[in-house]
Formats: sequence, structure tokens, C-alpha cells
Amino acid sequence: MTAPNSAERKACWDARDLLWKCLDDNGDRAESCQKFQSEFEAKCPAQWVKYFAKRRDFLKYKEKMQKEGFKPAEGPQEAS
Repeated sequence: MTAPNSAERKACWDARDLLWKCLDDNGDRAESCQKFQSEFEAKCPAQWVKYFAKRRDFLKYKEKMQKEGFKPAEGPQEAS
């Protein structure tokens, strides 16, 4: 695989941004954003598609932690 040139990178990032906006606007329902998903996959290398999917999940998780804070799971309590 050759590295994408500047124009190809911009096209990939623009397609990613449109997909993420669609997902944000539609409550992360992927079925509502199939057109954008297909464009994103067509314009970006497969490794980038995987990376950006993980990156979005991480950013959503980070945002949730910043808003709600960490809440430990309830498990068995140890006797003191």
C-alpha cells in the first residue's frame, strides 16, 4: 500500500467528518448513515477506517467519563 497523498488524505478526513456528523445527528444509528459509511470506506485505507472507528469510540468514552465521572462497578464487598 502506498501512502495517501495530500488530496487523498483530505478526502478521507472529509468523508470521516461527514460520517461522524451523521452518526452524531442520528444517535449513532449506523443504518441511517450507510451512504456516508460507504464513502468513508471507499476514500480511506482500510487500516485508517479501523483506526478512526476505534478513535471515535475512545473519544465518546472519554467525553462520557468527563461528564459523568468514573463509577466503579458494584461487586462483592470485602470484610474489613
